[in-house]
Amino acid sequence: MRRLLRLLLPAAVATLALALLASTPARATTPAPKNLKHDKGARPVAAKRPDASRAGPSYAGREDAMQFADEVAARDGLDPAWVRASIGSARLLPNVPRLMVPAAPGATKNWRAYRGRFVEPVRIAAGVRFWRDNADTLARAEASFGVPAEIIVGIIGVETIYGRNMGSFRVIDALSTLAFDFPEAHPRAAERQAFFRAELESFLVLQNRSGESPLLPLGSYAGAMGMPQFMPSSIGSFAVDFDGDGRIDLVNDPADVIGSVANYFKAFGWTPGMASIFPVRLDPQRLQKEMLLAPDIVPTFNVETFTAAGAALDGEGLAHPGLLALIELQNGGDAPTYVAGTKNFYVITRYNWSSYYAMSVIELGREVRLAMAQ
Repeated sequence: MRRLLRLLLPAAVATLALALLASTPARATTPAPKNLKHDKGARPVAAKRPDASRAGPSYAGREDAMQFADEVAARDGLDPAWVRASIGSARLLPNVPRLMVPAAPGATKNWRAYRGRFVEPVRIAAGVRFWRDNADTLARAEASFGVPAEIIVGIIGVETIYGRNMGSFRVIDALSTLAFDFPEAHPRAAERQAFFRAELESFLVLQNRSGESPLLPLGSYAGAMGMPQFMPSSIGSFAVDFDGDGRIDLVNDPADVIGSVANYFKAFGWTPGMASIFPVRLDPQRLQKEMLLAPDIVPTFNVETFTAAGAALDGEGLAHPGLLALIELQNGGDAPTYVAGTKNFYVITRYNWSSYYAMSVIELGREVRLAMAQ
């Protein structure tokens, strides 16, 4: 009999969790701020429903998950039964942990191949339509936050092709999987698992405030949501109601998406009027490449030091008043591509910590702008 009870208990808890979520509205202990009406994924219009047959067991029977639920409830003043029901209804996604394991050290990067995935005709054409449909809003965002329209357009295009691909994973499943089953093989497993536990907590707080079910939003395998693929903590910190309708919607409302992306960059220190990159030529006679690449993508050198170390600039680059970084983009077995990155280039990498990503955003936005003029 005891063995039978042990086998039936997880299923019973999961059933109770689903019943609680279906019958009990989420209640916050304090009124929801007007600009935190939950935005990403609560009303997905294009994403496909997840395939439940590919999901593993629920977390209802996991002691560590339920302990975390109790800690979240106590820390954030949430109903413990609601938090337990929410996390207990999440299911392990077996393929997601494998997607988190980085490539083996020494794997060859290829900027041209990477660029080809994002700076291509489909995204450029979609970007032109998005820009034309939202030209006034993009201009207003540029005026309000100082972030060029082409950078905003580049981000949204690289992330989701302007809303075409916002992810088909249930966010509660993705975040719970990475919070409780992050791969130990990752070199920073403990740090990354802590990050996803914090994001799961942020997600539950947002959903509780909005009164919307945490079982509905869809997103990426990492839990990013909406057209700009914001993580839950970014929604709480940077998302804005840019059209003033009293709610934030990063799934269906381009104005909120545009304003939120611009606000994100402003918060991370975007400097209006500053270029992101400058062309650079390497002078083999003076080149101190090891020194120039040592800070990675962090702007470190003034123009005088930069050029003295063999990174030659022309025109606007020579007049740049701020610091620069030498950005190296590998091209497989061919010679690397180099650019000089400014503080604004570094700000773009705060969205995704990759110089290849930042260059794709810059070049997609530029190509859309050029196509607009044709």
